[in-house]
Amino acid sequence: MDLTKGTEEEKRARSKKMMLWFAIISMSMMFAGLTSAYVVSKTRPDWLSEFELPSAFVWSTLIILLSSFTLHFAKELIVKNKRDQASYLMWITLLLGAAFVYLQISGFEQILSEGFYFTGSASSITTTFVYLIVIAHLAHIFAGIIVLLVVIYNHYKQRYKAGQMLGIELGATFWHFVDVLWIFLFLFLYFYR
Repeated sequence: MDLTKGTEEEKRARSKKMMLWFAIISMSMMFAGLTSAYVVSKTRPDWLSEFELPSAFVWSTLIILLSSFTLHFAKELIVKNKRDQASYLMWITLLLGAAFVYLQISGFEQILSEGFYFTGSASSITTTFVYLIVIAHLAHIFAGIIVLLVVIYNHYKQRYKAGQMLGIELGATFWHFVDVLWIFLFLFLYFYR
């Protein structure tokens, strides 16, 4: 495929998609580094092999998975020109994103109530890694919520329709990425103790 061919609009769309994929690859590399450090640190004598992830993290995983479906179907409804139904699903996606953040914070509260802290004498390398990985992911979720707000705003401005979906495609790609990333991180933290 020759990236220099096509209309200016097609070239801009390709460059925006490519920039998003570069960002996704960079974020993936960051989390690959964190999970690699987690694996290496597991050999330390002070590693807590019996540490259990909070139940709120399980529920947040289900919520974030559901949010990917609602955004996917909202996108399909826009193509079918069912704007009101698409609006409804976009707002549900945003609320599910907020519920995810709430459940993650609840998970932190569960960890704290068990006496595990991020730093200090009551911390451990295990819980420090859990905090670090989850907080880094939450930063990306906050970015995803901002992206969702922009997508919803542009939807109400009627900027998306069949054949003109770049903004929502980029937003959905980012949202699906942070969703899949969390599922990977959750499974990693859950099974690799």
